[in-house]
Amino acid sequence: MSHYISSSTTYSIADSHAPSTPVTPLERPNPFESPSRSSANSWIEGTRQHEQGSAKLKSGVVEVAEVRNLYFRSRRIKKEDLESPKALQSSRNRSVFQKQTWLIPCLGIFVGICITGVLIYLGLQSQHAGGKFCPILDEDFSSGRLSPNIWTIEQQVGGYGNGAFDQTTDDADVVFVDGGLLHIKPGLQDQKVVETDGATIDLGSSCTGTAFFDCFAHTNVTNGTIVPPVRSGRVNTKKGVSIKYGRVEVTAKMPKGDWLWPAIWMLPVDDAYGSWPASGEIDIAETRGNNYSYNAGPGGGNDMVTSALHWGPESKMDSYLQTWNQLSALHSEFGDKFHTFGLEWTDRYIYTYVDSVLLQVLYVPFTQRFWDRGHYPASNANGTSLLDPWSTTGRLSTPFDQRFYLILNVAVGGTNGYFKDSAGSKPWADASPIARKEFWQARDQWFPTWQKNGDMQVKSVKMWEKC
Repeated sequence: MSHYISSSTTYSIADSHAPSTPVTPLERPNPFESPSRSSANSWIEGTRQHEQGSAKLKSGVVEVAEVRNLYFRSRRIKKEDLESPKALQSSRNRSVFQKQTWLIPCLGIFVGICITGVLIYLGLQSQHAGGKFCPILDEDFSSGRLSPNIWTIEQQVGGYGNGAFDQTTDDADVVFVDGGLLHIKPGLQDQKVVETDGATIDLGSSCTGTAFFDCFAHTNVTNGTIVPPVRSGRVNTKKGVSIKYGRVEVTAKMPKGDWLWPAIWMLPVDDAYGSWPASGEIDIAETRGNNYSYNAGPGGGNDMVTSALHWGPESKMDSYLQTWNQLSALHSEFGDKFHTFGLEWTDRYIYTYVDSVLLQVLYVPFTQRFWDRGHYPASNANGTSLLDPWSTTGRLSTPFDQRFYLILNVAVGGTNGYFKDSAGSKPWADASPIARKEFWQARDQWFPTWQKNGDMQVKSVKMWEKC
């Protein structure tokens, strides 16, 4: 059904027979064309007509002329006729302080920096709260030699209780001062002495040890016993300088090379509470020459440094793991450059650090007796009753309440477990009766790693004692 009228056409939307010539797009007004300037009333009238037209569309019948009025019509409004948004209006009315909100986070950052500075300052002050320290040694090796009034160059072949593979010697190519630096440079033993049956090393009166095998060694080809296969160095201040409470700072570069064991540490001048470790040991800094890939603990390779206190009623009850800690070199190794290895020691605490007192390695407060700290059994493995060697003093710092002297050395290998079996291609076994020989036979593997930076270089040694 359809109805045709000449002036206007009315049809049902539902009718399937629409006019064959509907209104074309060209005949329709452009919906995006800006209309002429109009008032607000015309805008309201246009909206009303649009709503009426929408109602007719919903009813199903609409005239073509009215369809034209249903298209969207934009209106250009003058800027002065448009009211400012509330947000914009409110921003114009804000105070100067409200507009400068960026000051708040900046002020917070500034306050944070100030607080950090205060905390660092207070930390530095608290670390030196142990009292006044007076300098007693300032060694920069500018004299070109080690003063015999202060330093002792040790000479022994017994391995110092660790089964170390080095002979400590005063040979000028092992322990020497050059360019303002003290060098301790390990090297190979004379091959003839190592491999000749019956060859001996007898240190005689120059020996600084007390036991026979500290001073005498020999090679026995039949049973595989050999003299120490390496010559290295160990120096101490026992003769010239020792402290009871104070500070120590050693600026040094640690050696790099497989199975080297450099250490900066202290021992008591007198064994007031008995033999090691009853009278204590202070390890300021120990590391290994192996590179960062060596991860057998405690500690690692040359990328880690450890500090520890050794103490206990007898040698098999060394409780150092309760007073031990380590520090990483942070993406480098301690043989790459010089570092300052420090100790501060009072009757209330011991702590060690690297380069700065804020870079602490170990901190041990003396808040309880070491006997109580150790939780020792009533007797040892043999059934012998254990006695508290520190019970007579009444001091919480005992046994670390006596005079201690400084030691600098580079040990090599050993059978005490510091280098763990089967770790890092270790060429010997600790329990082997021919451990020294096994190490010597692998020298083509480890000795080349010593060639570039295999010596400990010490720039300065400073010691203070509590005044």
